[in-house]
Amino acid sequence: MGELPLNINIQEPRWDQSTFLGRARHFFTVTDPRNLLLSGAQLEASRNIVQNYRAGVVTPGLTEDQLWRAKYVYDSAFHPDTGEKLVLIGRMSAQVPMNMMITGCMLTFYRQLGTAYVSATSGAVVTALGLKSLTKHLPTLVGRFVPFAAVAAANCINIPLMRQRELQVGIPVTDEAGQRLGNSATAAKQGIFQVVISRIGMAIPAMAIPPVIMDILEKKDFLKRRPWLGAPLQVGLVGFCLVFATPLCCALFPQRSSIHVSRLEPDLRAQIHEQNPSVEVVYYNKGL
Repeated sequence: MGELPLNINIQEPRWDQSTFLGRARHFFTVTDPRNLLLSGAQLEASRNIVQNYRAGVVTPGLTEDQLWRAKYVYDSAFHPDTGEKLVLIGRMSAQVPMNMMITGCMLTFYRQLGTAYVSATSGAVVTALGLKSLTKHLPTLVGRFVPFAAVAAANCINIPLMRQRELQVGIPVTDEAGQRLGNSATAAKQGIFQVVISRIGMAIPAMAIPPVIMDILEKKDFLKRRPWLGAPLQVGLVGFCLVFATPLCCALFPQRSSIHVSRLEPDLRAQIHEQNPSVEVVYYNKGL
């Protein structure tokens, strides 16, 4: 077997990002919780493979599959700009276990914690308190969905607030080749909308399916005799849902999204038409 060629573009995802399947495969790999179990030595080995390859040095005996594996391990643990190792809970591979614990606890103790989780935003609190009062006389199952409504409201408020600077000054837009053409607040609005939809989508399976299952199981003698099993069982169900919902909802929209020039701000549109008259579509990073 010959040496691995140096023309493999590991700066980009391995799979075609113009298709949902390609994006889903990418995010299944990026959010794989098993990467959290890798030792420091394994992370360093992956970093060395990636950095050496980018420098034009191929590790002896390295295969293409091993190169891509090292690339995704490296991306999951190290900051893309500084190269520093990320704190464990701040890694993409920690998304599922961290959200599993938070969401599982919310659903288990929803009467006590349903509003506490989203107390940072008044809109979410109003949603949670309002729905909680409305569901007091309804079946328990209905009340279990109050945390989901609060989380959905929180996402609609928190994400735009966290990215409000982008709404004010815009985000970079580029042509197909990646050449920067300017900043667009319109592109920022579209990107933020896509992220909000993805985040709410992630919460739907984890906060809608387990409550239904738990409502059924809690009426069975098995759980009535072992009530202490309720919390771990619910957290496990949430985790199972998130393993699939997280990457699939991240893949709903392309990371490098596009917008037609005619939809941009008038001044930016005029600038692009003047400097790059052939450009009809521009691209931007929608964020996560």
